[in-house]
Amino acid sequence: MNPSGGDGAEVIYSLRNSDRLSSIISDNFTKAGQNVRKYYQRRLPSNPNQDYYYILRNTPNNESIIVEYGFADSTGDDVSQLKNNWEGLAEAVVKSLAEYIGVPYTPVSAENTYIVKNGDTLWSIARNNGLTVDELKKLNNLTSNALSIGQVLKLKEGTTTPSGDTYIVKSGDTLYGIANRYGLTVDELKRMNNLTSNTLSIGQVLKVSGSTTPSESEEYYVVKSGDSLYKIANQFGTTVDELKRMNNLTSNLLSIGQRLRIPNTESYQTYTVKSGDTLYSIARNFNTTVTAIQNLNNLATSALSIGQKLLIP
Repeated sequence: MNPSGGDGAEVIYSLRNSDRLSSIISDNFTKAGQNVRKYYQRRLPSNPNQDYYYILRNTPNNESIIVEYGFADSTGDDVSQLKNNWEGLAEAVVKSLAEYIGVPYTPVSAENTYIVKNGDTLWSIARNNGLTVDELKKLNNLTSNALSIGQVLKLKEGTTTPSGDTYIVKSGDTLYGIANRYGLTVDELKRMNNLTSNTLSIGQVLKVSGSTTPSESEEYYVVKSGDSLYKIANQFGTTVDELKRMNNLTSNLLSIGQRLRIPNTESYQTYTVKSGDTLYSIARNFNTTVTAIQNLNNLATSALSIGQKLLIP
């Protein structure tokens, strides 16, 4: 924090580094409502090849910056900003670091907050939440009407408690990717969030933990060391294809601790293919159709192999 009666944030980066991180922090400070005086480098007068500031000069193996969030004796709004929006400014730095090093950034999610989506305006958000634009700007220390997708807005004073049970959808996310990250299946994730399709929107908040009520035809298996899809399918009287279909798997790779949905095979019969079998003969013997067997077993062709296990509807 600066003295000397100025107003606004400053970011100082070392002589050995570029200004990219400082520029990103500056942009995110502006979006968080804080004005930025400048971002810059400063040289040591006695040796212009070295940084002026000790902390930058003596951490040569790291990318180091100094972030001065504002002036303690500001004649402007710094004192109010630092008192009322320090969490938002700190989060702006976290967001900037995530963006800079290329890792996913998940904003805080809290009760009585709103996450900006594509097409939102301050007016539409204020109207939908029973506020005026001025009230919304004051709550969030905004000095302009500019918004960014993923930005978290407070809708009520005292809203600061984040929740680790939610995930905020970012560009490029899919239900499969999110489910896999949190050890869920796509169907579990859809049930937890009452989703009827796989469509997601940027800024959408998804529950990623809590109760999921499985259907009566499902049970679960936790993958152990040495497991394979074939071994698990054989254990539960199902097929590899059916396991992959139920769990939205695109390969046969498994990870220890992974949860797999297992069909309750009491509603099916299991048949082991013998020499001379065809889908037509098996379907006729079990009073069903070739198409029904193909769909249940995710078969792309009519080809069968001896010893292959089939679920029979």
